Amino acid sequence: MLQSNLYPTADLRAADARHYLHPFTDHKALAEEGARVIVKGDGVWLWDSEGNKLLDGMSGLWCTNVGHGRPEIADAVHAQMGELAFYNSFFKTTNAPAVRLAERLAAIAPAHINKVFFTSSGSEANDTVLRMVRHYWALKGQPNRQIVIARHNAYHGSTMAGASLGGMKPMHAQGGLPIPGIVHIRQPYWFGEGHGMAHDAFGLQAAADLERMIRTLGPENVAAFIGEPIQGAGGVIIPPATYWPEIQRICRKYDILLAADEVICGFGRTGRWFGSDYFGIEPDLMTIAKGVTSGYLPLGGVMVSDKVADVLVNLGEEFYHGYTYSGHPTCAAAALANLDIIQREGLVERVANDIGPYLQGRWKTLADHPIVGETRMVGLIGALELVPDPKNISNRFTPTGAVGSIARDYAFQTGLVMRAVRDSLIIAPPLTLTHAEADELVRLARQTLDLTYEELKRRGVFG
Repeated sequence: MLQSNLYPTADLRAADARHYLHPFTDHKALAEEGARVIVKGDGVWLWDSEGNKLLDGMSGLWCTNVGHGRPEIADAVHAQMGELAFYNSFFKTTNAPAVRLAERLAAIAPAHINKVFFTSSGSEANDTVLRMVRHYWALKGQPNRQIVIARHNAYHGSTMAGASLGGMKPMHAQGGLPIPGIVHIRQPYWFGEGHGMAHDAFGLQAAADLERMIRTLGPENVAAFIGEPIQGAGGVIIPPATYWPEIQRICRKYDILLAADEVICGFGRTGRWFGSDYFGIEPDLMTIAKGVTSGYLPLGGVMVSDKVADVLVNLGEEFYHGYTYSGHPTCAAAALANLDIIQREGLVERVANDIGPYLQGRWKTLADHPIVGETRMVGLIGALELVPDPKNISNRFTPTGAVGSIARDYAFQTGLVMRAVRDSLIIAPPLTLTHAEADELVRLARQTLDLTYEELKRRGVFG
């Protein structure tokens, strides 16, 4: 075991509280409770420093698509670091792994997308989208096209631009966000906002908000629309089938660039290489990260369509944008090894035809639970909506989020990593999940629901 994992849990927790500022964390509460120390991962399983075994129902943070502990990726990283650990891609310079990765990504992307701009994360990739779409329109002689339209409750990262593009109210309440030039429209969240409507009708209604916003702002002022094919951190919001075709029609009608945030949906999560493939979207830009390396090393990027790339390349003006680690050779080597695994093991096809349908069927069995109002899943990304009465799903727990937090904590106690968003529980397990592991995931999820239900009865929620 690595030396860094040998310290007693109490010592690690104390040092963590003294020195480590965690993301998205109430630090006072964390210091009082003590951090969970993860020391090992293998396949879909994790172990903490106290020997507890956990089924990783969230693929780390939506990213370990090929599972934990793959020696092929570690070997590729070790070999690359022994030859060229790092060099930059500025000043007319490149490196072989970055070139091969760009070539590989173009081969699996939709046919009209053949170039990539590398970053270190999805947040940086979405920052790049904001810069790139404004630069694109300036080069085309339409510099007034500055505004990007996004959606409420979307997540596009934590940087100033990424958090502004996202529609998370708690994030906007800190740091003076959103920055100017970004506006938001409704999300295609049928369970939360479409009661009394058919799914398809609601999808069209939600998409119509985009056209209304474009007309309000003036098409000559709008640069792009950005959206996740499935809103992940927003609660695994799967849009009705009518939604994305209508969004695309509107973007084309007004000559608005369409950016698909594939950070969560990309690299097999939906049973297709990209969520855009699943929903039939033909984006002008796609942001990627997470599953491109399965989280083994940080790497992201913007996949750029021929339409946009031709303007950026051929109009000859320098794009003053980039990062030290753009095209990092070691990260690119990790990505190449990761893509080798996905293709060699047929993981995209497996999600579409085997483990995806299997887990979806098992997940639906949880719909009979007395606090489950909806089960939903595409590929290997899904959610459970928790409500006090499944026969009246418009009735919700109050305050919002309290029950979700109770359920999440019970999930950890049972040995399952699930995430709570409001009062929903969400999962996105590794694509290597077996049928037996899927059965165990659903068993632990039901146990979590049972424990939550009993806790709510003890608290008098059900009288």
